[in-house]
Amino acid sequence: MTEQQTLPPRPGVDFASQPHAYDPVARPELFDGVIGKRLIAFLVDAIIVVLLWALAIVVVGVLGIVTLGLAWLLYGVIFPVVGLGYNALTIGGPKSATNGQRMMGLVMRTWYGGKVTPLVAAFHALLFWFSLVIFCPVLLWPLFDSRKRCLHDILAGVVVINRVGGV
Repeated sequence: MTEQQTLPPRPGVDFASQPHAYDPVARPELFDGVIGKRLIAFLVDAIIVVLLWALAIVVVGVLGIVTLGLAWLLYGVIFPVVGLGYNALTIGGPKSATNGQRMMGLVMRTWYGGKVTPLVAAFHALLFWFSLVIFCPVLLWPLFDSRKRCLHDILAGVVVINRVGGV
């Protein structure tokens, strides 16, 4: 098979007319079973994040004792920092996937084929949690999208695909 080509955005052309790097008609193997795999990957990642939260709570608790309670002020930022940080470091890292996504053979890329940056990965996670808490039915969007993207994927400019061939 030919290696997947990264298509950088063309300057001076609006995003709507940019070519997508991953075509579900030409490469259907990239999108086969992605919805189910993402669900299982989410459950695995949720367990990992909960364990990281528990570890962070213990660390902040011990630091609170050492700092006479001052570090306990960090309890308010543990949940967003750990959750967004996990996505930023894993998806924005060299593997371009969370641990759950790697277990399921998935990878996240920008819609034009490039790797996702840590900032975009954190933004994507923020959009996901916002959509999950505020308006859960938007998570049904991949049932109707040819690239199996959720609305938060579209807003963040990413696509989750199977890790096959040159991807």
